[in-house]
Amino acid sequence: MAAASGQAPAACALLLLLVVGAAAAVDASHEEVSPGSPAPAPSPASSIDCGRAGAARCALSSRQNLCRRACGSCCARCHCVPPGTAGNHDVCPCYAAITTRGGRPKCP
Repeated sequence: MAAASGQAPAACALLLLLVVGAAAAVDASHEEVSPGSPAPAPSPASSIDCGRAGAARCALSSRQNLCRRACGSCCARCHCVPPGTAGNHDVCPCYAAITTRGGRPKCP
Protein backbone atom coordinates (compact mmCIF):
# COMPACT_ATOMS: atom_id res chain seq x y z
CA MET A 1 0.00 0.00 0.00
CA ALA A 2 2.88 2.37 0.76
CA ALA A 3 4.32 1.80 -2.71
CA ALA A 4 1.06 2.88 -4.36
CA SER A 5 0.92 6.14 -2.41
CA GLY A 6 4.54 6.87 -3.36
CA GLN A 7 3.69 6.57 -7.06
CA ALA A 8 0.89 9.14 -6.93
CA PRO A 9 3.16 12.21 -6.48
CA ALA A 10 5.49 10.93 -9.21
CA ALA A 11 2.55 10.44 -11.57
CA CYS A 12 1.27 13.95 -10.81
CA ALA A 13 4.71 15.42 -11.45
CA LEU A 14 4.97 13.56 -14.76
CA LEU A 15 1.52 14.75 -15.79
CA LEU A 16 2.44 18.33 -14.89
CA LEU A 17 5.59 18.12 -17.03
CA LEU A 18 3.58 16.82 -19.97
CA VAL A 19 1.06 19.66 -19.71
CA VAL A 20 3.80 22.30 -19.46
CA GLY A 21 5.65 20.75 -22.40
CA ALA A 22 2.52 20.73 -24.54
CA ALA A 23 1.84 24.38 -23.71
CA ALA A 24 5.40 25.31 -24.69
CA ALA A 25 5.03 23.45 -27.99
CA VAL A 26 1.83 25.35 -28.78
CA ASP A 27 3.54 28.69 -28.03
CA ALA A 28 6.49 27.75 -30.27
CA SER A 29 4.17 26.90 -33.19
CA HIS A 30 2.84 30.47 -33.36
CA GLU A 31 6.13 31.98 -34.58
CA GLU A 32 6.40 34.21 -37.65
CA VAL A 33 7.05 32.95 -41.17
CA SER A 34 10.80 33.60 -40.99
CA PRO A 35 12.18 32.50 -37.60
CA GLY A 36 15.52 34.29 -38.04
CA SER A 37 14.17 37.79 -38.62
CA PRO A 38 12.35 40.08 -36.20
CA ALA A 39 8.58 40.16 -36.43
CA PRO A 40 7.33 43.17 -38.37
CA ALA A 41 5.05 45.38 -36.31
CA PRO A 42 1.69 46.17 -37.86
CA SER A 43 1.17 49.82 -38.60
CA PRO A 44 -1.72 51.61 -36.86
CA ALA A 45 -3.22 52.65 -40.19
CA SER A 46 -6.90 52.93 -40.89
CA SER A 47 -8.93 50.14 -42.44
CA ILE A 48 -7.80 49.06 -45.90
CA ASP A 49 -9.56 46.94 -48.52
CA CYS A 50 -6.88 44.28 -49.00
CA GLY A 51 -8.71 42.65 -51.92
CA ARG A 52 -8.84 45.83 -53.96
CA ALA A 53 -5.30 46.84 -52.99
CA GLY A 54 -3.98 43.38 -53.93
CA ALA A 55 -5.78 43.44 -57.28
CA ALA A 56 -4.25 46.82 -58.09
CA ARG A 57 -0.78 45.71 -56.96
CA CYS A 58 -0.93 42.48 -58.97
CA ALA A 59 -2.59 43.88 -62.12
CA LEU A 60 0.51 43.33 -64.29
CA SER A 61 1.66 40.07 -62.71
CA SER A 62 1.91 36.98 -64.91
CA ARG A 63 0.59 34.87 -62.00
CA GLN A 64 -2.18 37.07 -60.64
CA ASN A 65 -3.82 34.50 -58.32
CA LEU A 66 -0.52 33.71 -56.59
CA CYS A 67 0.35 37.40 -56.38
CA ARG A 68 -3.03 38.36 -54.92
CA ARG A 69 -2.88 35.60 -52.32
CA ALA A 70 0.59 36.67 -51.15
CA CYS A 71 -0.36 40.34 -51.23
CA GLY A 72 -3.55 39.64 -49.29
CA SER A 73 -1.73 37.86 -46.46
CA CYS A 74 0.87 40.66 -46.26
CA CYS A 75 -1.86 43.31 -46.30
CA ALA A 76 -3.77 41.55 -43.52
CA ARG A 77 -0.64 41.51 -41.37
CA CYS A 78 0.63 45.04 -42.12
CA HIS A 79 -2.62 46.91 -42.93
CA CYS A 80 -0.95 48.60 -45.89
CA VAL A 81 0.08 47.87 -49.48
CA PRO A 82 2.65 49.97 -51.37
CA PRO A 83 1.20 51.93 -54.31
CA GLY A 84 1.85 50.87 -57.89
CA THR A 85 2.52 47.44 -59.34
CA ALA A 86 6.10 47.04 -58.09
CA GLY A 87 8.62 48.66 -55.77
CA ASN A 88 7.67 51.55 -53.44
CA HIS A 89 8.47 49.40 -50.38
CA ASP A 90 9.61 52.50 -48.47
CA VAL A 91 5.94 53.52 -48.12
CA CYS A 92 5.12 50.35 -46.16
CA PRO A 93 8.24 49.01 -44.36
CA CYS A 94 6.31 46.19 -42.66
CA TYR A 95 5.24 44.89 -46.07
CA ALA A 96 8.85 44.89 -47.28
CA ALA A 97 10.18 43.19 -44.12
CA ILE A 98 8.14 39.98 -44.37
CA THR A 99 10.21 37.11 -45.77
CA THR A 100 9.67 33.45 -46.57
CA ARG A 101 11.41 30.64 -44.70
CA GLY A 102 14.08 30.76 -47.39
CA GLY A 103 14.79 34.43 -46.68
CA ARG A 104 13.27 35.78 -49.89
CA PRO A 105 10.71 38.62 -49.83
CA LYS A 106 7.19 37.22 -49.41
CA CYS A 107 5.19 40.24 -50.50
CA PRO A 108 5.01 41.22 -54.18
